[in-house]
Amino acid sequence: MQPNYLENFVQSVFDALREGSGINFALEMLVVGGDGRYYNRPAIQTILRMAAANGFGRVLVGRGGILSTPAMSTVIRRKNALGGLLLTASHNPGGLEADFGIKYNIRNGGPAPEAFTEQIYQHTLTITHYLTCDHPGVDLDHEGTSVMGNTRVTVMDPLADYTAVMEELFDFDALRALFASGFRVLFDGMHGVTGPYARHIFEECLRAPEGTVLRGTPLEDFGGHHPDPNLVHAADLVRRMEAANAPDLGAACDGDGDRNMILGRNFFVSPGDSLAIIAEHAARCIPGYRDGLAGVARSMPTSTAVDRVARSLGIQCYETPTGWKFFGNLMDAGICTICGEESFGTGSNHAREKDGLWAVLCWLSIVAETRDSVAEVVWDHWQRFGRSYYQRHDFEALDAAAATEMVAAFREKLATLNGTRLAGSTVTLADDFRHTDPVDGSVSERQGLRLVLADGSRIVCRLSGTGTEGATLRLYFERYCADAGRADVQAVLAPLVESALELLELRERCGRDKPTVIT
Repeated sequence: MQPNYLENFVQSVFDALREGSGINFALEMLVVGGDGRYYNRPAIQTILRMAAANGFGRVLVGRGGILSTPAMSTVIRRKNALGGLLLTASHNPGGLEADFGIKYNIRNGGPAPEAFTEQIYQHTLTITHYLTCDHPGVDLDHEGTSVMGNTRVTVMDPLADYTAVMEELFDFDALRALFASGFRVLFDGMHGVTGPYARHIFEECLRAPEGTVLRGTPLEDFGGHHPDPNLVHAADLVRRMEAANAPDLGAACDGDGDRNMILGRNFFVSPGDSLAIIAEHAARCIPGYRDGLAGVARSMPTSTAVDRVARSLGIQCYETPTGWKFFGNLMDAGICTICGEESFGTGSNHAREKDGLWAVLCWLSIVAETRDSVAEVVWDHWQRFGRSYYQRHDFEALDAAAATEMVAAFREKLATLNGTRLAGSTVTLADDFRHTDPVDGSVSERQGLRLVLADGSRIVCRLSGTGTEGATLRLYFERYCADAGRADVQAVLAPLVESALELLELRERCGRDKPTVIT
């Protein structure tokens, strides 16, 4: 909202696109939309004026300024647009005192790669002017086309292209039959962007009962809540799914629609298990994947459950750094079909972003085919593949300097840990994850500190920059058991947790020994 701030960034994106590319903007289409948070509408009007002044031939914008992150990806791909500007801060709070973000998605529909974001950054350091035009703005609430300079601006139905892709992938007749049988779903839109998509697909297309979607109206401040679909911030949904007469399946998505949480009756499905189970059942239960999977991928901190599924299917499982852009190359190369992250993100090659509603439709398809409950689907998976006991502990709002020093000190310890005893096993690998892209050979350094033990257990440590204030330390714990035992997760992981706190000296350096959120 500072004078020229948004304008400088947007112009830097346009300048980076032009630089050495020979792109003629007059022949190109730009897509614009966001998750409806505070400042979404005025930012869109600014972008439209700048796009016109920079000579774009056409701009598509979602009605009401609304466009979910996966919908942005599908629109770019279906319309063969040059790219899109997406206005969101994902799962962070919205409102005048909270977060707002903007990012550029490239022609494949995915987040801009690091090389291009670096180009944008370099332009922000030297920018001297930006281009805009004098125009009263576009009526965002009604579909239609208007002219701004020489640019055609079309306000479009934000649901249409995304719904069409879902209809191509899933058997909507089978899902309608599932709802007709009395199967009940409770979906929490968290007052984010997925509310209109969920109401349209579940209640209109699939004929689920009215009221299936909770908090389905996008609000500028997400109703004063944190739109993060986890056990803490979706506590009302969790409570409803623990009630005596709970629905059969519960789900939630975040503010921009790319993350998801899946619940059964009094049963939480971890993101790692969700990814593995979708991969396990996709070819049998979802028409869009009947030809099989080319490969699967997961971010390094994500549980290794999908690795075991990949082995059983005879396909490759790729391990990448955290960040959806790392999956893009794999999918563009045709070697990855389904992928996911532990941070409640799953998706497939239908888009180049993670996709929350897609994941819910996957689970509905699995239940429709197997006729098992959510819990039964998970238990059946554990009985055949074993179980990864897994948790992520987030320590939010840490002093940034202290947290940085703490992680740096832990990094120095890594070289001394190989072969030492830890949490009842022996450390076989202690490193800072380094990734070489199997497609283009690009290297990403320092992508997370990890300890791997002889019994397959893992501890992973990352500092995250996506929090609202201060630094967020994320610790990931995994212990694999070959049987589907009903042991308490916290009890199984306790030795790993205590070892990590001691190695990091978290109490001494940051004054914390309890996480803010456990997922």
